Amino acid sequence: MRNLIISAALALVSVFGLVGAAQAADIEAGKQYTVLDSPVPVSEPGKIEVVELFWYGCPHCYAFEPTINPWIEKLPADVNFHRIPAMFGGIWDVHGQMFVTLDTMGVEHKVHTAVFDAIHKEHKMFKTPEEMADFVATQGVDKTKFLETYNSFAVKGKVAQYKALAQQYGVTGVPTMIVNGKYRFDLGSAGGPEETLKVADTLIEKERQASK
Repeated sequence: MRNLIISAALALVSVFGLVGAAQAADIEAGKQYTVLDSPVPVSEPGKIEVVELFWYGCPHCYAFEPTINPWIEKLPADVNFHRIPAMFGGIWDVHGQMFVTLDTMGVEHKVHTAVFDAIHKEHKMFKTPEEMADFVATQGVDKTKFLETYNSFAVKGKVAQYKALAQQYGVTGVPTMIVNGKYRFDLGSAGGPEETLKVADTLIEKERQASK
């Protein structure tokens, strides 16, 4: 009986392995993802970098949060994930600078969801630094320090850096994901939120195998 159970378990593993391989085989360059003409250097060499470009005001980015956040929490140690705000001018730049400010202060992880909720549930606009500061103060962030950081040289430098990165990635909309500075894909090309993460997993493994 024990041997039968083990055999059955091994058979199931083999079946799921074949299914996983088949799914990976269905993911092709030019269909679910685009290979960048010129690879973009990663921020932490030696790790597989995954970047999500987003905008706080984007409803698709907001809807993607419940799917991508649990996935992020389970990423292995050899994967370096981080978000970059897409800034195409106007309110995109204002919200992007807000994200960079919170990230620079080391509090973005504490208020990220609250900012998203405030925009999409409470219809807050966050058009000015003062409006942002008043809100993040309700989340335990020092208002004065926020305003000082928002206008700092360090934040403005990161804003310029992220704008340049978005151009190098060839990003025209959000949410968009980049794996290891080589591959670009989004919800549209991948086929939906879950499918987007399947593409990410496949490309992460592709890069992992290539480094061996």
